[in-house]
Amino acid sequence: MVRQLAAVLAVSVLAAVPAAQAPDGHERLDYATIARIEDEGLNRPQVMDHLSWLTDVYGPRLTGSPAILQASDWALERMAAWGLVNGHREEWAFGKGWSLVRFSAHLVEPQVQPLIGHPKSWTPGTAGTITAAVVRPEIAAEADFGKYRGQLRGQIVLAQLAREVAMLEGPVVLRMTRELLKEAGQTPIPAPRPGGEPPRGPSFQQRLLQFYQDEGVVAILDRGSDSTRVGGGSDLSWQAQRTDGGTIFVGSGGPRDERAGTGLPQVTLAVEHYNRMVRILEKGVPVKVELHVETRFHDETGLNGFNVVAELPGTDLADEIVMIGAHFDSTHAATGATDNAAGSAAMMEAMRILAALGVKPRRTIRIGLWGGEEQGLIGSREYVRAHFGDARTMALKPDHAKVAAYFNIDNGTGRIRGVWLQGNLAVAPIFEQWMAPLGDLGVTTLGPRSVGGTDHLSFDAVGLPGFQFIQDRLEYQSRTHHSNMDVYDRMQRDDMVQMATIAAIFAYNAAMRDDKLPRKALPTPQAR
Repeated sequence: MVRQLAAVLAVSVLAAVPAAQAPDGHERLDYATIARIEDEGLNRPQVMDHLSWLTDVYGPRLTGSPAILQASDWALERMAAWGLVNGHREEWAFGKGWSLVRFSAHLVEPQVQPLIGHPKSWTPGTAGTITAAVVRPEIAAEADFGKYRGQLRGQIVLAQLAREVAMLEGPVVLRMTRELLKEAGQTPIPAPRPGGEPPRGPSFQQRLLQFYQDEGVVAILDRGSDSTRVGGGSDLSWQAQRTDGGTIFVGSGGPRDERAGTGLPQVTLAVEHYNRMVRILEKGVPVKVELHVETRFHDETGLNGFNVVAELPGTDLADEIVMIGAHFDSTHAATGATDNAAGSAAMMEAMRILAALGVKPRRTIRIGLWGGEEQGLIGSREYVRAHFGDARTMALKPDHAKVAAYFNIDNGTGRIRGVWLQGNLAVAPIFEQWMAPLGDLGVTTLGPRSVGGTDHLSFDAVGLPGFQFIQDRLEYQSRTHHSNMDVYDRMQRDDMVQMATIAAIFAYNAAMRDDKLPRKALPTPQAR
């Protein structure tokens, strides 16, 4: 992606001054440095190499696994070579880690067929290779348990009904059209959702799994969620049809605490292969499956949960910080490319660009690569709690006052189209001016509403200005999010180059202002 820089450089002749804000509210942008950032980022990018290391070599990077520890060693070494300082891991309690050693599955009766599937994370293994009859109990409530007592020992259970596999129609690859960008810019800030007491005691699904274990079931097979919309973030009306066709969306299958490894092996199969077995059973024909699941649990060692942190030092405002970040961990069914090596590689590349140019930001620019996001934003929440404040009590730490901004990427490989304001309307005129010279790169939209599902929420929860970029979703919802297809080959090179360049510009602008970005009112304490 080569961009002509003449227009930007022409402006820089008139306004080559450090980014600040004039008394009339106009941002005084350092157009000369912005042009240099674009030149380095767009014309000499390295982001795809970062991606290949994170995905091809180290993925999947499940928190608590040897792979994510190895990936963090690589990232720290790479960032140190660029000249970043204070690179380190910050640890926090997580529980037992998990990794997959071997897996295979075959339908063996009535005919032979290799089955497309993947074990759920934190699932225990089978007792070697097992061959067992397959059944599908019809259990909708605990009252149905009695019908199957004494009948399931040594068998493999199909946990769900068949699901219709529809023809592909409508959006599968979602680029932000003019209409969708308009919707993003006009979507109102929703009223807060009412809180409530969380449910107590085991759920019906947990009681059902315990029933199967008590009855001697040897494994459980499912075909994934019923939802055809996957991936979180905006809660807008954007729909993307799930692609199926061997794409499987795999979840978690067991606890990480002292109970880790005590449940049943659980495997998610491609819906087409799962449906075949259901239809055969409905004809009264026996079904048998050969299954081999070998997994490994890793005891808590102090490094099962960690974040990776490094810095580009500031100058006259060095004790204040601008943070950029993304979650470093992934789920386990592929190599964690769009979720979220994309964000991690883009933010690493943003830091590389700034370091390569030898820029001297006023504020320190710090990168945070978070662990445990897939288990509930654990890493970023632990970091915020350790450094800035506790959202449960709103007891704030001195460094809370020193944070200028946090920018996050976690919606796949699509290019940045703007910023979700997270209800912080005071930053809108600032970001509008930052985006003005970036319109030809497609950065045009400010969405007023708050979005969820990723690590900027940890900062927002203690009243810090944390933002998620608006991105083209591409195949994120339809194909790659938490699936066995989340691999390097789904990445889009030009979009990744743009993404890293925009992140570097936003970080630099925030680091150069006289004032930190405006903040919303402090939230009320979160009891839980």
